[in-house]
Amino acid sequence: MKRRDYYDVLGIQRDADAAAIKRAYREQALKFHPDQNPDDPDAESRFKEVSEAYTVLSDPDKRARYDRRGFDGVDGAGFGMDLTPFTELFESVFGDLFGRKKPKVNGRDLRYTLELSFVEAALGVKRTIHFPGKILCKACVGWGAEGGEAGMATCATCGGKGEVRIAQGFVGLSKKCATCAGAGRVPQKACSECKGQGLVDAEREFDVVIPAGTEDGATRRVAGQGEPGRRGGPVGDLHVIVRVLPHPVFRREGEVLVCDVPISVVQAALGTTLDVPTIDGHVEMKVPPGTQTGLVFRLRGKGLPGKGGLRGDAHVRVVVETPVGLDERQRKLLGELGLVAEQGPAQVAFRALVTAPKA
Repeated sequence: MKRRDYYDVLGIQRDADAAAIKRAYREQALKFHPDQNPDDPDAESRFKEVSEAYTVLSDPDKRARYDRRGFDGVDGAGFGMDLTPFTELFESVFGDLFGRKKPKVNGRDLRYTLELSFVEAALGVKRTIHFPGKILCKACVGWGAEGGEAGMATCATCGGKGEVRIAQGFVGLSKKCATCAGAGRVPQKACSECKGQGLVDAEREFDVVIPAGTEDGATRRVAGQGEPGRRGGPVGDLHVIVRVLPHPVFRREGEVLVCDVPISVVQAALGTTLDVPTIDGHVEMKVPPGTQTGLVFRLRGKGLPGKGGLRGDAHVRVVVETPVGLDERQRKLLGELGLVAEQGPAQVAFRALVTAPKA
């Protein structure tokens, strides 16, 4: 790549003052910084070009020698070096703009599985949950050092930057410092209470409100109730996963509460009044004479809460139960009843179909 005039690189006049040079560098360096252009293969070389130009023109002595003799008058300039000095120059002007240093340690999110009965999930419930977790060490307030923050020292490995530079050819790569885990500081002496971890084990307790109509597998996020952050980092969240236990009678289909109710042959034939269960209690439901098995009755507003707090309906499906274990007298009576039952309209129509001569 042919080297361009430093003034052209920054887009300034040859009589530009120090403030204009710095403004031009800020604009160009932000535009071409590799962290801002991960998919541009030319961004790295342009960033080095801009940084090299600023390194020379911001120094009065180097600028004077460049103005007199061009590139020959500048010592140490060139593209055969890694990015480290240029990145350090960038950080000295902008600070840690892209957030590579992370002295704060974010608290982890926690997960808790809460089992609820079908009715609890349907109507909503408030439960107090207990679970093992971690809290900030009171002795060091999460710093992991004797004396808390005052007991922290600059990491000797990375010099407090939280990362180290590794040269690979002409490119300088950054890597999180393994000594301080990117914090830039390390305890001078580990806290005796938490052994340098900043956290200690403790039994956690929290009240969780589960809204009405919650379905199996739903997750409730409780902000700020996870593991504490350290060194000023934010607290994690608590994610409560709801598991709804199956009900022996009810099942749900969206906002519809479904229930199968067995009735006898006599009840189906003559009609009856049933005491039907719902999540709010029992209600009376009339079954008309001649009811067939599988017929569904709808109870308005007796289903599950949905959006806007509106209740769905309950669907009651009657199932005619065939009697078993009959004695002789019951068999005789049922046989006599069968003579009548065989004259039902559905059976008559069915026999007419199957006995009709084929065309």
